[in-house]
Amino acid sequence: MIEEYKIRVLPEQAASEQSIKQFLQEEKGVEATAVRVLKRSIDARQRTIYVNLKVRAYVNELPEDDAFVRTDYPNVEGKPQAVVVGAGPGGLFAALRLIELGVRPIVVERGKSVHERRKDIAQISRTQQVDPESNYSFGEGGAGAFSDGKLYTRSKKRGNVEKILNVFCQHGASTSILADAHPHLGTDKLPNIIEAMRNTIIKCGGEVHFETKMDGILLQKDQVEGVRCGEKTFKGPVILATGHSARDVYRYLYSQGIEIEAKDIAVGVRLEHPSELIDQIQYHRKEGRGMYLPAAEYCFVTQVDGRGVYSFCMCPGGTVVPAASGPNQLVVNGMSNSLRNSPWSNAGMVVELHVEDLQDRSLMELPPVPDLSPLASPTSSLNPLSMMEFQERLEYTAWMQGNRKQTAPAQRMAHFVNGKGSYDLPKSSYTPGLISTPMHFWMPAFVTKRLQQGFRNFGKACHGFLTNEAVMIGVETRTSAPVRILRDRDTLQHVRLKGLFPCGEGAGYAGGIVSAGVDGERCAERLAEYLLTPSLG
Repeated sequence: MIEEYKIRVLPEQAASEQSIKQFLQEEKGVEATAVRVLKRSIDARQRTIYVNLKVRAYVNELPEDDAFVRTDYPNVEGKPQAVVVGAGPGGLFAALRLIELGVRPIVVERGKSVHERRKDIAQISRTQQVDPESNYSFGEGGAGAFSDGKLYTRSKKRGNVEKILNVFCQHGASTSILADAHPHLGTDKLPNIIEAMRNTIIKCGGEVHFETKMDGILLQKDQVEGVRCGEKTFKGPVILATGHSARDVYRYLYSQGIEIEAKDIAVGVRLEHPSELIDQIQYHRKEGRGMYLPAAEYCFVTQVDGRGVYSFCMCPGGTVVPAASGPNQLVVNGMSNSLRNSPWSNAGMVVELHVEDLQDRSLMELPPVPDLSPLASPTSSLNPLSMMEFQERLEYTAWMQGNRKQTAPAQRMAHFVNGKGSYDLPKSSYTPGLISTPMHFWMPAFVTKRLQQGFRNFGKACHGFLTNEAVMIGVETRTSAPVRILRDRDTLQHVRLKGLFPCGEGAGYAGGIVSAGVDGERCAERLAEYLLTPSLG
């Protein structure tokens, strides 16, 4: 017999299969042979913390072998081929879905394999230099490979989220991601999962090319026939999944008259607290998380002067990392391992910035970035690259504040709110080092004033959150793509170019690993229709 139950238990009761079985026996009179957790969430709203579980109890039976649904990937050698530009989550899931549909994917990635990337990323803290082709943004796995690996998304209407999670499990992820309310993989686990996905692509007859940078799209009138990568060309319709930091791609599209538009983003800082403090605040007790609870999360949002101020990409028990993708930039992001056991917790704290806000002259008091392509005309004209140029100016300013290194400008949280300088800084997870600067002085007033009020609001809602134990680290600018590559809503092809499928976060249609994976699958499905249905080709 198999029965499902929704139960509400203490954290220690949810900690093991044996304790769940004991609870079922005592409370439900069910003597289960085995138990499988289907859904799990923590309710910490009151002083007594509970874990809500949906469990499947097996009585005199054993559970099925697989806790996830497997996808069959056939051999596609000799099949019609398509080109996937970018091996981030959008590109990888697009390639896997193409294989399912009988199309041979050729994946080209400007960066290195996920394991080779580790070496270049480690060098950033040692040398203060960023390899422009192999960093936290570029390389196999994309920007998500060395992040928290969050798999929580609200975009369920766009596609099959459960399918994405199951594919991750098939390639080595823990099946706990199918149950957790806010699943994550962890930076330490993701590289092996990504490598397994690549191996599936190759085993099935696809190709993956690293250190192969697209520098042109092959066109025959208004039809895309492939891409050019240096002296090599790869033929076939194209899924363009280059990620939100491929600014050279945006400049190329703009120079070729390929329709794009500026897109709203959010910018701000990375805020880091001691994880013990966040645990105490969120779990409402001095002992914090204790033995049976994970590092605590938080989510804040408020409105200040008509713009949202909110936390973004919260990393409990995580670290702050240097996320620049080229010279003259200073950008930070957060990541955490699967155990989330760092002494610090961090989150992006950002302010909404709409395209029309760029008409505010104070935003462009930031210094222009030297040696950029002349295609980036002045922001005041609101051309399609205007939001990207604002990002670049803010990152350049932060780099200048950091002594032209990856040393990040920083300020204690309460000092920032009160407009005071910080003469010293707390210990931080950010390994390249921090330098105290008055961020309230040099960041754009549009952002600063809203952040200050947002922090006051968060401090009132959550006692102890607004504190000088927390440090702001600047700047957080890569919350999403600053450009949208225009595509048809139904066919997902570019609005003018047949055979070009803008995909994922870099194209402006996703935000995070799961939504990018979902969009990759959708683009693959439309490409397969286009390629395999003569009337559409």
